[in-house]
Amino acid sequence: MDAKIFNRAPARLLLLLVAIGLCVWVVSSAARLGLSRLFVKYSVATGNQMVADKAIEMSPRDADAYRARAAVLALSQSLGDSAGAMERAVSLRTADYSLWLELGLIRDQMGDTTGALAAFDEAVKHAPFYALPRWQRGNLLLRLGQYDAAFNDLNQAAQSNPELMPSFIDLAWNLSRGDAKVVQQMVRVNSKTAHTAMARFFANHGKPQEAMFEFQAAGTSDDVTRRELINQLLNKKNFAEAYQLWSGAKGVTTAGDRPQKIFDGGFESTLSFDEGAFNWRIPRGLQATAVSLDSSQPHTGTKDLRIEFAGDSNPGIDLVSQLLLVEPGRHYKINFAARSQEIVTGGLPIITVTDASANKRLGQSLPLAKGSTNWNVISFEFTSQPTTNAVVLSVQREGCNAAPCPIFGVISLDSFSIEQLK
Repeated sequence: MDAKIFNRAPARLLLLLVAIGLCVWVVSSAARLGLSRLFVKYSVATGNQMVADKAIEMSPRDADAYRARAAVLALSQSLGDSAGAMERAVSLRTADYSLWLELGLIRDQMGDTTGALAAFDEAVKHAPFYALPRWQRGNLLLRLGQYDAAFNDLNQAAQSNPELMPSFIDLAWNLSRGDAKVVQQMVRVNSKTAHTAMARFFANHGKPQEAMFEFQAAGTSDDVTRRELINQLLNKKNFAEAYQLWSGAKGVTTAGDRPQKIFDGGFESTLSFDEGAFNWRIPRGLQATAVSLDSSQPHTGTKDLRIEFAGDSNPGIDLVSQLLLVEPGRHYKINFAARSQEIVTGGLPIITVTDASANKRLGQSLPLAKGSTNWNVISFEFTSQPTTNAVVLSVQREGCNAAPCPIFGVISLDSFSIEQLK
């Protein structure tokens, strides 16, 4: 009998109309939701409250529409209304940690720390392994004086998201008033990334020994990280620790931490513009000057350093230099070999030694010869100051009596060495 009923034309028409109505409702709802989402994006981008309200009108059960209204109200400092809108958003999507997180931030801005903490608790409950909920709750707990709970949250957040580690270390540093040992106790460092971040921080804040400890605890490191740490130590004038890192990578062995020799004084290794540290340093873009290795007639070994001048180079600029560790208040002697080829200038090349910290010249050679010469061994002495821990050995030019001060020709240098005198 049922089959007979549904076979009747009116029944079939009714079913068709219901189906069409349902399709229209689905399409209409989807269109309204899509338009509402468009209004949501526009209202947040422009801070337009009327558009945010329109989004709610079109989709009154859409949490994102209320979130947009809360954001717009917060921009106008209507924090109470903003919190109300966000509470409505949370009620529509209670398991969304990000809504709880934003509600906590708004309440915190209002000074409602109890309400903010409750919202952050919900955010952590719904996303226990995410970094941001614990990070925000930890900062609030810290301000409330609940230090153990705060650092538990902050540590977990930094472990979940290593990008937070530098900020966490900086926070611990400020709270400890610059006490490195306290920082190491506050921050749970149990990964290579964390040890490396700690090493960088300590190097930047004048704690070289702690930086070295953390770097070694990190284990193996890439060349970029090592070079970055070396440069940070050098910027803080922590030369001995920087040398320790550099020599470890280079495989250079010396007695103690103050080498009594010049690295690659015979120029047998490859020159690089990017090495820096305790290698030979050559600036890029030297004016009318070309620096290269030459194997045609070395003084010793297989190569020497060739510097070719072709015009108006700047006197006083380091053409080639190397950073050397020395002991304070000691007397030293620099030895090297030089050869000139058709040198013509009013400002001859010289070799200088300068205090790396105070930038004070401690000694210099006689000017290198004009014209053309064979190899000559040249020496000069200098005394380090009581505060000198490192010096810069460099090739420069003397100044001229008038500008411009061109120079033409070639000088060759080889066989650099340093010795400590009694």
